[in-house]
Amino acid sequence: MSEYFSLSDCDVIGFDLDHTLCRYHLKETSRLIYESFARYLVEHKGYDKDLLNLTPATWDFCFKGLVVDLEDGNLVKLAEDGTVLRATHGTNDLSTEEIIKHYGPKREWKHFNSLNTSFTRSAKYYFYDNYFDLPGALLCGRVVDMLHRRGNEVNSDFWKDMVAAIDHNYNTSAFKEDAGTYFPSVKRDPGRYLQPCSDSVKTWLRSMKNAGKVLLLITSSHSDYCRLICEHILGEDYEELFDIIITNALKPGFFSLVPQQRPFRTLVNDVEESEGLPSLDKPGWYSQGNWPHLHELLKTMTGKPEPKVVYFGDSMRSDMFPASSFGKWETVMVVEEMEGEGVQKSDAAMSNEAQVEPLEKKGKFEEQGMKAPSAVSEQWGSYFVDVHKSGGGDEESQKLTWCCHSIHKYSTMAIPSVEHIADLPLDYKFPRFSPNKPCTTGYYPRPPDSLLKRCESLS
Repeated sequence: MSEYFSLSDCDVIGFDLDHTLCRYHLKETSRLIYESFARYLVEHKGYDKDLLNLTPATWDFCFKGLVVDLEDGNLVKLAEDGTVLRATHGTNDLSTEEIIKHYGPKREWKHFNSLNTSFTRSAKYYFYDNYFDLPGALLCGRVVDMLHRRGNEVNSDFWKDMVAAIDHNYNTSAFKEDAGTYFPSVKRDPGRYLQPCSDSVKTWLRSMKNAGKVLLLITSSHSDYCRLICEHILGEDYEELFDIIITNALKPGFFSLVPQQRPFRTLVNDVEESEGLPSLDKPGWYSQGNWPHLHELLKTMTGKPEPKVVYFGDSMRSDMFPASSFGKWETVMVVEEMEGEGVQKSDAAMSNEAQVEPLEKKGKFEEQGMKAPSAVSEQWGSYFVDVHKSGGGDEESQKLTWCCHSIHKYSTMAIPSVEHIADLPLDYKFPRFSPNKPCTTGYYPRPPDSLLKRCESLS
């Protein structure tokens, strides 16, 4: 395998939608998602109203890559080998002594092997790896705190209510029925939550199509929400940009399940036809589906026995791991946390923020002091690297986080946004991640600060 990756070498270029092609205004969206989950718990499940009250400082807890241990109400941040780097019970930090009491002298998290090898969901833990469910990590922590104040036992029962809150707001009919808090709010004011794509991204997509590439959009969002987003960020003619659009793709199952388990379906007025398709015969807009049937169609469309596919996504669980492991696709991970660590924002993001500022000043919530969920957290540290103190507190070593290690293992390269590469020629050669290279190789336009510092300290 060459040490460089280039889009011009690919026959097929695929994109996830949410937090990949479509960037959200993360502060606004996170507040909305938190409120939509918390309101459900208060109004439907009788939880304390206090859950609805947040100060800007509370948001420091919101950090991607945490795992909530449903059996004891702990949230943990893991190193690449499964060592517990930091942990809280509810939102309260556990000391080194308490971590050792919970996880033993080696601080090993007992479910690490199952999470690390398959990324599957479990009744025992939940991995927060995307911005759509991330505010739930903050809510989980606060629910555990609330159960303690009430003197209730903390066990996985609270999680059933959390799952119900997620389903209430995000299930496939919620958009059409104006159910929950999330979809009605985004419909009312899309510009408050969604960042339009820059002209350079639209030109980039067209240039790939003009160069004979097959363009895919594969999203787990339902067709009605996908349409609202695409019209807002790409314009009315967005369908012309893609050869194939797949909504309600139910990733990672799209990649991991066999065709009989998850056939493609056609849509009529955003309703899926009950009869699944025996195969995928032509480009168009489809729902659900599976990787093997798509692969057959791509062979036909490209005229190649093994078309080379790259897929852009933001979720390790839904995009990177399954696309690289099952589909054997190249993968580009969108990691907004890079911008929280010294990587400059793209010009498009800067101008988008300038337009949204006045909106936020009107908002009821003081912006000052609210950390963006992609920024480094005081409580949790860096997304990429952390200091590991062994017992006794003398020995300190810099460890890669499990999230960072997974990026290097399952992605070809990582970028903070598609805007960052849209102005480059299609034959631009990006250095790819490689076990034989320094861990800073593979990030474009540059590695995050914490990784650079780690490399300096190692050398």
